[in-house]
Amino acid sequence: MKRSYWHGSRDWLGFIIGFVYICESISQVSASIHEYKNEPFTVQSNAFFFHGGSEVLYASNEGRSFIRFESIIFVRTKESSDKQNEMQTRTGLVEAIIVEVKDKERIGGAFLKSDAICCNPELSKDRSCKVGEVIIDKKVDNPEWPKRIQTFFEGKNQEAKMDMLSVEINNTGMYYLYFMFCDPFLNGTVIRGSTVWRNPEGYLPGKMVPLMTFYGIMSLVYLALGLMWFLRFVQFWKDIIQLHYHITAVIALGMCETALWYFEYANLNATGSRPMGITLLAVTVTAVKKTLSRLLLLVVSMGYGVVKPTLGGATSRVLLLGVIYFIASEALDLVEHLGNINDLSQKARVYLALPVVFLDAWFILWIFSSLSKTLEKLQMRRSMAKLELYRKFTNSLAIFVLLSIAWIGYELYFNASDPLSELWRIAWIIPAFWTLLAFSLLVVICVLWAPSSNPTRYAYSAGDDYDEEAISLTSSGVKVAGETDQVTVLREDLEEDKRE
Repeated sequence: MKRSYWHGSRDWLGFIIGFVYICESISQVSASIHEYKNEPFTVQSNAFFFHGGSEVLYASNEGRSFIRFESIIFVRTKESSDKQNEMQTRTGLVEAIIVEVKDKERIGGAFLKSDAICCNPELSKDRSCKVGEVIIDKKVDNPEWPKRIQTFFEGKNQEAKMDMLSVEINNTGMYYLYFMFCDPFLNGTVIRGSTVWRNPEGYLPGKMVPLMTFYGIMSLVYLALGLMWFLRFVQFWKDIIQLHYHITAVIALGMCETALWYFEYANLNATGSRPMGITLLAVTVTAVKKTLSRLLLLVVSMGYGVVKPTLGGATSRVLLLGVIYFIASEALDLVEHLGNINDLSQKARVYLALPVVFLDAWFILWIFSSLSKTLEKLQMRRSMAKLELYRKFTNSLAIFVLLSIAWIGYELYFNASDPLSELWRIAWIIPAFWTLLAFSLLVVICVLWAPSSNPTRYAYSAGDDYDEEAISLTSSGVKVAGETDQVTVLREDLEEDKRE
């Protein structure tokens, strides 16, 4: 088993290289301030487009909710500019289109029964659109929306600068910004500059507003749990076992994690950007906490400190799995929070997510396999108090795993049925669920393994080893009168530990 385990670990070399590449490739972190650095346009139907960003914006009648265009410059190729007439004032058109997600069907020729995005001479016959422009079906009750902002190249100029302006948002919803052009002679054009998206109460994207409140509340909840655990810890400090220190570390990391995310979102709300230092610290603490939480479940399931005093030969494998999981989790979270996930191909996203899914499955299998062995040992030894404790833990863990599987199914359904984030009002619940689930499981462990004046009910003691002399004799093939099943089981356990 060890050989195959180490052999499989070599497959992670490529993943680690990819992780290093991701860290090096992240140079600027932004959220409500979207920066474009010579980004190319891509072809879709008969148009060329670039996705400038998407955010949830809340209604404001005082101009406090807006999308502001700052220093947007379009640069076409020299070959394209050389083909133009220097005397002409308009030799190329680029349009900025702002559309609410519920009105997405108004962009393009769907209402004209056409798959085209750009207007052509045939579609312009009934004056429904103008040749060379993006087709937009204006709203009857609000003819200015979807919003169209035009910028023209002049003469042979290679650059066209967009006017600095702000578009006020008066309806709450998910908004998308696209830069588009229809002229094939502009192929190769790039965009640079930035746009600023602001809500009435700050720059925090609308989907994250509930999360800031959620993490603020969770940091207080973790603080309350930590305070109760600390008081219990101090009260029975003479009876503390090593496992209690591990639980304390996970509680402390949970407090730090939720507090860091709250302050990270608060800073984003105030400034509009995500400083890499704060976000990187929050991501790293989260990855460490997730790793230690899983390792805590694993060592408890293996009977560490309860059935046996050490993990024996399994220590190196447990540590190796923890290190690999930390790297995988850190890489995925770095891309989700610090990188622009829209710039990654679907294959790259799967490449980062699959290792985490695989390792989580590995943890679950190993945990339940260890629990099965631990329960069997306790049953054969007739340690009824510890057996009852582990039965409660196993039942609780099984419930949490079933909830996790059900929620993963819901997430897959949610993402498949809502690719454009139309259900943005409840999107925050998905990450919040996992935080609540992890906290609930931690509470269960704290209740079951709470420090007390009678630690022998869950702590390993020398008496659990039974009669070493009897074990030695039976191992030599000498039958001792009154040899019990407990001795036989213990002898098998010792042989198993030696093999590990």
